Amino acid sequence: MSDIIIVDARGLSCPQPVVLAKQALESSKKVKVIVDNETALENVKRLGNKLGCSVSVEAQSGGLYEIQLIRGADFNKDQLTAAEFCETGAAPSGPFVIVFAENKMGRGNDELGTVLIKAFLHTVAGQAKKPDVMIFYNTGVKLTVQGSDVLDDLKQLESEGVQILVCGTCLNYFEIKDKLAAGVVSNMYDIVEIMSSASRLLTP
Repeated sequence: MSDIIIVDARGLSCPQPVVLAKQALESSKKVKVIVDNETALENVKRLGNKLGCSVSVEAQSGGLYEIQLIRGADFNKDQLTAAEFCETGAAPSGPFVIVFAENKMGRGNDELGTVLIKAFLHTVAGQAKKPDVMIFYNTGVKLTVQGSDVLDDLKQLESEGVQILVCGTCLNYFEIKDKLAAGVVSNMYDIVEIMSSASRLLTP
């Protein structure tokens, strides 16, 4: 634990320098992070300060910075997520969008994928930061109809202002349009428009 870990984060954009620095701090009391831009410099410094580390910076030639982080006694690796320390300039202006292209999560075992998508939506519903829009298409539309195991979470999200758009073509294809129980029927024009304007686009 006493050896210093050197993190070479040159050429990496946020949140990678912060993620790597935080991971290194979980393994060592002393970490040196090398970055090549001021945004990464400020983000790593912010990470160190928020986690109670001693932070020192040495400017090197070629626009490089070496940031030394030394853990304090009250260091808590679970205190905050790395993304919370990243500032990349102007705040994003578009919506935060989650897209559901399937009624399960991930590839492989379908039964496991069903369990995972249920857990994912339940977790999203419990978070303070909600998405602005949730889009459902292909088999993802099956999550929004009667009998779906995630209806309670979807209805909660909808009641809290999350816009839920459900592909009408997909509902018609599966012959379940009359069973829609959460969200509103949408079309490809609206779906493309929202996805293309998103500041954050997530597909579980």
